[in-house]
Amino acid sequence: MESTPKIIYTLTDEAPMLATHSLLPVISAYAKQAGVEVETRDISLAGRILAHFPEHLSEDQRIGDHLAELGELAKTKEANIIKLPNISASVPQLKAAINELRSQGFMVPEYPDEPKTEDEATIKATYGKVLGSAVNPVLREGNSDRRAPKAIKNYAKKHPHRMGAWKPDNKAHVASMSEGDFFETEQSMTLAAADMASIVFVAADGTKRVLKENLKLLEGEVIDTAVMSMHKLKAFAAEQIDDARKSGLLFSLHMKATMMKVSDPIIFGAFVEVFFKDVFAKYDGLFKELGVDTRNGLGDVFARIEGHEKEAEVKAAIEAVYENGPDLAMVNSYKGITNLHVPSDVIIDASMPVLIRDSGCMWDKDDKQREAKAVIPDRSYSGVYQATIDFCKANGAFNPSTMGSIPNVGLMAQKAEEYGSHDKTFQLDSSGVVQVLNSAGELLMEQPVETGDIFRMCQTKDAPIRDWVNLAVRRARESATPAVFWLNEARAHDAQLISKVKTYLAEQKTDDVELHIMPPVEATVFSLERMKKGLDTISVTGNVLRDYLTDLFPILEVGTSAKMLSIVPLMNGGGLFETGAGGSAPKHIQQLLQEGYLRWDSLGEFLALAVSFEHLGRVFGNKRAIVLADTLDKANEKFLDNDKSPARKLGQIDNRGSHFYLSLYWAQALAEQQNDAELAEIFTKVAKQLEEKEETINLELIGAQGKAEDIGGYYHPDFAKTTDVMRPSPTFSAIIDGLAESKA
Repeated sequence: MESTPKIIYTLTDEAPMLATHSLLPVISAYAKQAGVEVETRDISLAGRILAHFPEHLSEDQRIGDHLAELGELAKTKEANIIKLPNISASVPQLKAAINELRSQGFMVPEYPDEPKTEDEATIKATYGKVLGSAVNPVLREGNSDRRAPKAIKNYAKKHPHRMGAWKPDNKAHVASMSEGDFFETEQSMTLAAADMASIVFVAADGTKRVLKENLKLLEGEVIDTAVMSMHKLKAFAAEQIDDARKSGLLFSLHMKATMMKVSDPIIFGAFVEVFFKDVFAKYDGLFKELGVDTRNGLGDVFARIEGHEKEAEVKAAIEAVYENGPDLAMVNSYKGITNLHVPSDVIIDASMPVLIRDSGCMWDKDDKQREAKAVIPDRSYSGVYQATIDFCKANGAFNPSTMGSIPNVGLMAQKAEEYGSHDKTFQLDSSGVVQVLNSAGELLMEQPVETGDIFRMCQTKDAPIRDWVNLAVRRARESATPAVFWLNEARAHDAQLISKVKTYLAEQKTDDVELHIMPPVEATVFSLERMKKGLDTISVTGNVLRDYLTDLFPILEVGTSAKMLSIVPLMNGGGLFETGAGGSAPKHIQQLLQEGYLRWDSLGEFLALAVSFEHLGRVFGNKRAIVLADTLDKANEKFLDNDKSPARKLGQIDNRGSHFYLSLYWAQALAEQQNDAELAEIFTKVAKQLEEKEETINLELIGAQGKAEDIGGYYHPDFAKTTDVMRPSPTFSAIIDGLAESKA
């Protein structure tokens, strides 16, 4: 074990990145007084791009592969990583980041949509490692423990957020496929012994093509295959578009094209093609010539037609579709950006909870809220949202002042389930069968496919499943709260998990805890009924439901998922502490650039930091780290009680002002604690300085607002410029820097 305890703080993107420039100096200065070093690692989208193309960069431009480094660290007992939200890039976002880097002199290769050479194919494959959820599967060497901290829950009860009213005649609903989706076609099995497998496509004419080889499988591992039928998907899309038009509902598509970076962009593109079928039929040749890729949304049409002699004609044809079809849910009504523009603009785990909070409504082209049809093609988890809508129609909106909580224990370690399927997901270009073969060439699973169908294979290792079950029991016992495994025996994968869950529960003492196994829809109703009564229920779920529920319930309970306590107890003893969802981070950075005002709330970072110090103190026997954790908890509560989160308009405290108050309250708590006299003496001086200069610091921080700011880039901003913008109070900076320079 290293003698010096360390916290690794991740540098990410957009608003969380901006906030880091202001907050990290505070964290480092306070941590130093406990002998704790704070180091950073760049896992931003731009950083990940640069790390993968060192041969295209000069020596001084190169950075290490920090993500891979953290992935290895996550497997050690010493790991203590604070992970902020990062961009899970869609192709349009990736291209924008590449263009910005190249404009700055970082000559990484351009992204080849259709590789024509072996070099271009290699470049595209390398960029594939950056796309989508490239970060989380690498770092998550443990399962998820996510819940609303007591201070956050209490604040929401005292200051309930707005909830839309529900009436029984509300027409909003979820629409999913009834045939041909992943749910219907899923096959699953548990491996009796370790093996190497391959995925082979056998075309109708008997020719074979290896899609994936040398696939390592472990004993006890659960493997699945499933297929999405393209022709049934498109037929379903046409039905729902027509139904939305007839019923007067907004049409909205809810996908996870960032996380499910292979399958969901294809599904998204299918909806674009069906919605604008007349346009694509008329301009088929032109669009092929221009290289239009519907997986990148309608925005790709606009980007590629720009400046072309037929630009106005194509745009008029698109407008005609808008006139004759259903109204589309909007991402930005003022700019005319619809739900179908960019696949990463509407992400299901953020969009559906807001729809439910807002009485089943989304924004229309006139910037008014209207009831919406929420289309979620695969039915595996969509019933959870429909059950919640039905519950609200029958019982009315929840009351944040009295409702209970639904924390989550999520199976996600070692790329569990669907989120690990990227490199085993393929769209087939002809009919045939896809086979999974073991090392002896024996058939494990087989799926018939037609042209355009999407095949995916998923893996879930046994060790994470056992750890997940144990974590669920531990959380149920520690909190004296019922825990429900959301597993559907009618689904092939879940049937395998139910068998394992029952086996691992039988191996331990569970008579002192209340445990249930229920299908997701039944589990939803059970949990919502308890929540309405003010009771808590732990949801124990797989990886995708973990992602969905840890936004759905927090947004209903406390108004946001960004303030959740997200702990990942790593399987080898370390800790990963996540700081909440990115959410509206792009809007926040735009406001900073335009008005010099950052609304991002760093409370998630404050909460993660407290448990990080607590974990570090236990692992290293560092008593001062425990003191820092305890006092930060007190500071966080005072921060909430005094309502020092960023306000909503210019002239009030923004993110930078909230960091000042966190620093003040933390210093006061450290000065008042009685466990470490020397630490109390150090922070008595700091607290006095901050108290005496409070008015001056506020004037300096608020005085910096109201003007456009230049940070030198969106994806890869200039470090010094960003620091200047985010640390505009010389008085506050001098106090913090003085503490950092003092002897611990």
